[in-house]
Amino acid sequence: MTSSALPSTDDLRARARAALKNIGVDVPEGNDLHARTPLTGEHLFGLTAATGADTDEAVTAARTAFLTWRTTPAPRRGELVRRLGELLRAHKSDLADLVTIEAGKIRSEALGEIQEMIDICDFAVGLSRQLYGRTIASERPGHRLAETWHPLGVVGVISAFNFPAAVWSWNTAIALVCGDTVIWKPSELTPLTSLACDHLLARATDEADAPRDVHRLLLGDRAVGERLVDDPRVALVSATGSTRMGREVGPRVAARFGRSLLELGGNNAAIVAPSADLDLAVPAIVFAAAGTAGQRCTTLRRLIVHRDIADTVVERLTAAYARLPIGDPFDDTTLVGPLISTGALDAMQHTLSRVQAQGGRVLAGGGRRLAEAAPAAAYTEPVLVRVGEQTDVVREETFAPILYVLTYDTLEEAIALHNDVPQGLSSSIFTRDQQEAEIFLSAAGSDCGIANVNIGTSGAEIGGAFGGEKDTGGGRESGSDAWKAYMRSATNTINYSSALTLAQGVSFTAQ
Repeated sequence: MTSSALPSTDDLRARARAALKNIGVDVPEGNDLHARTPLTGEHLFGLTAATGADTDEAVTAARTAFLTWRTTPAPRRGELVRRLGELLRAHKSDLADLVTIEAGKIRSEALGEIQEMIDICDFAVGLSRQLYGRTIASERPGHRLAETWHPLGVVGVISAFNFPAAVWSWNTAIALVCGDTVIWKPSELTPLTSLACDHLLARATDEADAPRDVHRLLLGDRAVGERLVDDPRVALVSATGSTRMGREVGPRVAARFGRSLLELGGNNAAIVAPSADLDLAVPAIVFAAAGTAGQRCTTLRRLIVHRDIADTVVERLTAAYARLPIGDPFDDTTLVGPLISTGALDAMQHTLSRVQAQGGRVLAGGGRRLAEAAPAAAYTEPVLVRVGEQTDVVREETFAPILYVLTYDTLEEAIALHNDVPQGLSSSIFTRDQQEAEIFLSAAGSDCGIANVNIGTSGAEIGGAFGGEKDTGGGRESGSDAWKAYMRSATNTINYSSALTLAQGVSFTAQ
């Protein structure tokens, strides 16, 4: 299905300008960076990119602000984040407009992304009064051991286009209440969303009487990110992107003994057991595989179905794929918007050619849509492909809506197939068998950072830590105790006795 006619680039430009105006941002003039929209594939505005000198100045300013911010009581730091959350609530619709225009997300997903930002602000405000250490039993009489947590320093955030606002907020809200300052290098593909978020935080900073340079925005290309990666004054680099990018960032930060928090590729799978409730599983699978046009790091890319029900599951998925409305993401009936670029579409089609050469069979989808209406845009049908165990391409991540269907006979075999990829982000199993569910969640089950039962691989809540293992990078963001990545710990020994007692029974008497 194809939804209603696409808006024109002029209409989108006017809508973006109106959203920015409502937020209080004047669109800057420039020629070295372009804001574009995947809805039509055309440019909206010319912007000015940061230079190397701008980057160095931002790090200097953030480091200076940190020296003040780190000693500001954490509950007061939380007041800044509270105010940011209030402003996000007030401008939720405007920000969602920008996310749809720049990232191509359907309206409900764009609104959901801004809600994630609001939720993480609420979480961080509470966290500002819960940055707990611990008291540890000492082996020495009259002594106390304690663990305390302190602000880390300047945090560099490098984010991707597919979540142009939420991932920044996960890092920034937590880092700010932890006493860090933040420099944000967003994707070049979503500069307008970044400008809007930065403006709202700047406003919150002024209203909360916080140092203005607790946050700095740097629009620019790869060179800006590399400068942050290599600057020893940036204590933590939180980078979201491809595994290839992470392989470059991680060693460079480690070489200067900095810290990195990496959220990289995902090649997520779901197991469908014989006892699965297919009325629940099928819509969950379709959303996880086709939502955001397959451009989430948690997108479902491999479906491992028990052989006894494989034909039934495929039949139901094929019917669902045929009904997916594709087109204008501002149309409330649309479920699948555009890929970010025609380059992404080319990569998708190249992958499909490789899969078919290895014996894969396309069951549904794959056609291009709206090519005449928007030749520079990339609207495509999500694809369902039946593959065998020997199809090597399934071990790779293609950032597009391709779902591979494999079959299994035993749960042990299914888990082995599930884990036999380099990535380890998100996973799920659909089953009504408690034993199967518990095995999947155990150490002998999914090797991913996120493991779900009777729900898809995408759509994480902010209360839990987000991240994955293996080629996904090992980082954790958002909830639970992910805040510890943004702080440094210190072990304290306090002698409140009148004697010097050495640990481990050591005797050493100095006259």
